[in-house]
Amino acid sequence: MTRLIKALASTLWSTLAVVLVVTGVAVAIVVAGFDLRLSGGIALYFVIWWILLFAILPFGVRSQAESGDIVAGTEPGAPTAHGLQEKAIWTSLVSAVVLIFAAAVFPLAGL
Repeated sequence: MTRLIKALASTLWSTLAVVLVVTGVAVAIVVAGFDLRLSGGIALYFVIWWILLFAILPFGVRSQAESGDIVAGTEPGAPTAHGLQEKAIWTSLVSAVVLIFAAAVFPLAGL
């Protein structure tokens, strides 16, 4: 799975395409299957995505000090490679699962 994510995150356009497709499928599932409005599905997905982005950002980050490759004039704690495109795809996949789960739980909670 990690190799597939790395391959999909190879360019900006492929990353954007994957994020949009995953977003569209997740929102379509909650709109059609759980009787949620389109605007509500998009808004809920955006909030979930944004929160999970900050939860996923620290995973796999190695600082310059850890890797032993400190660039002159930078903070040694700065990351060597951020991997934001891969993290955007991972965030979209996890957000889709959380959105579908949340939409399934709404009727049980009386919402």
